[in-house]
Parts: sequence; structure tokens; C-alpha cells
Amino acid sequence: MSATDVLMVAAEGGAIGDGRTGAVLALCVGLAGVALGWLALARVAGRIRTGNARTGAMAAMAVGLTGTALAALHLATSSGGPGTGNGMVGAVVAIPLGFTAVALGRQALARSRRTEWTAEDCEDARELGSAP
Repeated sequence: MSATDVLMVAAEGGAIGDGRTGAVLALCVGLAGVALGWLALARVAGRIRTGNARTGAMAAMAVGLTGTALAALHLATSSGGPGTGNGMVGAVVAIPLGFTAVALGRQALARSRRTEWTAEDCEDARELGSAP
């Protein structure tokens, strides 16, 4: 089986299942990315003490891009239109969901850099004796 055949089978939802399986997979991956992005934002804000916010932010961005790519691939390979049972509406919903996950991850990454930079500045100021 060639790489093109593998991508076509993955976009169609696998060897078993109907045409909506690929869209449901893209939706689940996008939703997981949004959840990871929110958890990363909560870690940056200090509401969750376990885990690393930067790692969570990078994971949210990667999972969000994966969900968006799966949805776009499903849209490109599905036949028919909305309402035909091929999962096109689910794939259309999965694309902004993936982009939302990327945006949340990016925001968490920017905030983690900002708080990390501020902490280093405070430490440097204490060493120089200019901070109270």
C-alpha cells in the first residue's frame, strides 16, 4: 500500500466505519488541543501547580495543528456536500477548533515567557540591590 493510499484511508475514516469517522477523529483531536491549551493557561496563571506550562502550550499547538490538518484532509477527500453523511460539517467545525487550540497554546506560551522574564528581572534587581 502506497503512502497516498494510506492517507486516503485515514482521511476517509479508516478501513472500518462510515464517512464521518475522519471528521469525528479531527473533532476529538481539536477538542483535546483546546483542553490542553486551557490547562496550560491555568498553569501559567498559577491555578494549577503541577506540570509545565510551556510543555502544555507546545502540546496544545501541536495537537491543534494536527486536528486542523486531519479536518482539511477529510474535507479535501470527501465527496458530496453537507448533509450527505460524509462528515463535511464536522470537518468544517474541526478546523476552527484546531485553530482555537493553537491560539490558546500560543497565548499560554507568550504568558509563560513573560512571567519567566519578569521573575529573572526581579532576581537580577535583587542581586544588584536596587529592589526592596
